[in-house]
Amino acid sequence: MVAAFIEPPKTSFVMNLSILDISIILTYLMSTIFIGVYLKKRAERSKRDYMLGGNSLPWYMLGLSNASGMFDISGTMWLVTLLFVYGLKSAWIPWLWPVFNQIFLMVFLSIWLRRSNVSTGAEWINTRFGNERGAELSHTVIVVFAILLGLGYLAYGFIGIGKFVEIFLPWETVSPYLFFDLPPQYVPHFYGVILSCFAIFYSLLGGMMSIVWADVIQFFLMAVSAIIVGVIAMTALNQSAGLPVPDAWLTPFFGAGPAIDWSEVMPKVNERIASDNFGLFQIFFMMVIFKGVLVSLAGPAPTYDMQKILSARSPREAALMSGSVSVILMPLRYFMIAGFAVLAVLNFDKLDLMVAGEIDFEQILPSAINEFVPTGVLGLLLAGLLAAFVSTFAGTLNATQAYLVNDVYLKHVNPEASNTSITRMNWVAGIVMVLISMVMGFFAGDVNNVVQWIVSGLYGSYVAANVLKWYWWRFNGNGFFWGMVFGLVPALTFRYIFEGVFDLYTFPLMLVLSIIGCVIGTLSSAPVEEDTLKRFYKRVRPWGFWGPIKEKVISEDPSFEPNTGFRRDMFNVLVGVIWQTSLVILPIYIVLQKPMAITLCATIAIITSLILKFSWYDNLPSVREV
Repeated sequence: MVAAFIEPPKTSFVMNLSILDISIILTYLMSTIFIGVYLKKRAERSKRDYMLGGNSLPWYMLGLSNASGMFDISGTMWLVTLLFVYGLKSAWIPWLWPVFNQIFLMVFLSIWLRRSNVSTGAEWINTRFGNERGAELSHTVIVVFAILLGLGYLAYGFIGIGKFVEIFLPWETVSPYLFFDLPPQYVPHFYGVILSCFAIFYSLLGGMMSIVWADVIQFFLMAVSAIIVGVIAMTALNQSAGLPVPDAWLTPFFGAGPAIDWSEVMPKVNERIASDNFGLFQIFFMMVIFKGVLVSLAGPAPTYDMQKILSARSPREAALMSGSVSVILMPLRYFMIAGFAVLAVLNFDKLDLMVAGEIDFEQILPSAINEFVPTGVLGLLLAGLLAAFVSTFAGTLNATQAYLVNDVYLKHVNPEASNTSITRMNWVAGIVMVLISMVMGFFAGDVNNVVQWIVSGLYGSYVAANVLKWYWWRFNGNGFFWGMVFGLVPALTFRYIFEGVFDLYTFPLMLVLSIIGCVIGTLSSAPVEEDTLKRFYKRVRPWGFWGPIKEKVISEDPSFEPNTGFRRDMFNVLVGVIWQTSLVILPIYIVLQKPMAITLCATIAIITSLILKFSWYDNLPSVREV
């Protein structure tokens, strides 16, 4: 096994796609085209119809759509690799994003955000800071941030889909029909270009409504595929002599030393751990918690997740949508991830992971699919994974377009634009964004590289200003602008200044610089106009350091009830994170067939669900609140 890992046998790629598989994939692709064309006229009725589906979609459809968008192919490739390398400890690594931000959204932030009743995060800035000079600067910097983040996500998906398709459609099969040849390292990028063009089509035609309906189809494809893959892995595990992994692989717990040591089983894996910078797991974990809580308190970044919240019919439905994502996504996704990781560990010598003479661990997922998934199921799974790429790509594109059209074109270029002009600008903005992201993808290297830049660089720059905007009344647009600038500049330069240093470990310095920008910018300029603050506080009803504004609102309206739910919300966040984590670990243990661990995880999931029912669900806003 060790020898096979060091030098996997180089086999020629053979496509396992049957006529049935190809038919399933084509049926899915045709259905998305139909959805885009069918909903085109509805999307063109107004800006709100295009960007937010007219705020007419129920929470469970938005929840399915949001979960579907997060069931992306690049992320799934990354998570399969992490589970293969780190075992159960990999459950903590997605806290880098942080994955538990969905709990903060579920408990209170989705409610606050939806109450603002805006179309984009940049538009929200005016409800908080008004229309003065500082607010205009803040609006500008959040648009820049949203575009950079959107480009990062588009490049991330672009790389992942190319690597995935390369396994099933080898270049030597395609190149005879083309008039050019490519170096091996650029073949994934070629496939990424082709599939990105497809994603553009239906997302630009039908807007948010089209994306949600296509996402629902994609999720059901993935759900069926996930169950089948998990069952195949469980059967293979039953027929094997056991899983050849280190003992530490089988537990999520860890100590002060390295997370896991593969020296006795597959020594080459330790090189991957060293390159990931996750070796000293306790330090890594503490940094992830520190950064993750702050990022979660800042609220959603301006991506498709925020657009789904703003698309909800009411604040109550926005919270239900965010809560449903963990239930819909985690068990099925990790059942599939565990299935592929187990199959890869059991049959590693059968996988072809060599790319340009080097082992590429991100090829584990597509190689395992090609090797172990049977005819028919293969077509279903590939259709679902291709749909996952299209879903994520389209959702990100829709969110980024919204900023370019709503916050640049309509605000500064043509405020009186007709629906026809808006539609035309949506097309132009979408195409330009995709072309730029493709160029970024060519230089990014691999999925993990883009992931680290997004979660540790861009998300890090977002934290200070976006925490203070919710919880401190004195914070103003000038402080927001300089806080974002003092965060974005390090995010774009620290990789070059601190070459070779893991992005996560430069976060504290980035945070300090951003806080300095926030405080200096705020205290060197006047507070936000009082009427703007009172309107915001009365409508959104946040908790935090709002004392002077709260007193003035109550003095003018004695019937106003301020938000006193801080302690309850923090309790629900703690319970919710435990609940979500149990939903991640439970399906892995089901695939591994560990009865005691399954019982413990299921018990935790049930108890925390009951607590949340009484402490969270029963305290959601009224159905009548819009």
